[in-house]
Amino acid sequence: MDGLRKSRLNTPGKEHEAVPSDGKSGAVGVDPEQLWLRPTEPRRGRRPSFSREAITAAAVELADAEGLEVVTMRRVAAEVGAGVMSLYSYAPDKETLLNLMVDHVSGELTVTDPPSGDWRADLKTVAHLQRAHMLRHPWLPAALSTHRVPGPNTLAFLEHALAVLRPTGLDGASKLEIFAQITAFVAGYVTHEIAQAAASRAPDRAAAERRYLAAVAADGRHPELAEALSAPGRPLTPDATFARFLSRLIDGLDTG
Repeated sequence: MDGLRKSRLNTPGKEHEAVPSDGKSGAVGVDPEQLWLRPTEPRRGRRPSFSREAITAAAVELADAEGLEVVTMRRVAAEVGAGVMSLYSYAPDKETLLNLMVDHVSGELTVTDPPSGDWRADLKTVAHLQRAHMLRHPWLPAALSTHRVPGPNTLAFLEHALAVLRPTGLDGASKLEIFAQITAFVAGYVTHEIAQAAASRAPDRAAAERRYLAAVAADGRHPELAEALSAPGRPLTPDATFARFLSRLIDGLDTG
């Protein structure tokens, strides 16, 4: 859980210099204390017409509609009707904005019921919640691969997952590793699921792929693959496939 380790601190007064003109994050990293523990200090003079919450929500809406690659400080500023330089006091670089976005949508992962005590069943529920969440926000798997600074909403869901794993008797480090493993599996599956959905909208390509695999299976050089492809089929809906993969992963976890 590298995200629980302290990031390097931003250098005071250098926020603007850390933001390249293309909106990508600088090398200074995100200060988690400044981001999550210290409230934004009120400014002198006229009250601003927007807030960090509004900026984050606009960035999320933009990413949901057009993808993470279009989320730049300049584009978000245009969405909220602000000058791009004025955004830097709320999010000094894109890395900070990305952390805000991830935690903002993590607020949707609310769990009201306490763990049942059946940790495998409860962990599967956690994974299903994560999958539905990532499908609502298709940019999340990519964002999570570089996300390092968990905010309050992210920590609340992590707290629930750790409570789910309490009956295992594992130490804290092992429980954190399992949560990271499940999250990585879900992110990878959703990435594949989204790509497959896009491919299915190109029937000619899908048909060509089937013909290719049939030819490979018949060439005599891949007997194991030929046998696997000739086996009776299983339900191939995304839901059914995800449930099978998830069961193999969670039911096979070693807690000894």
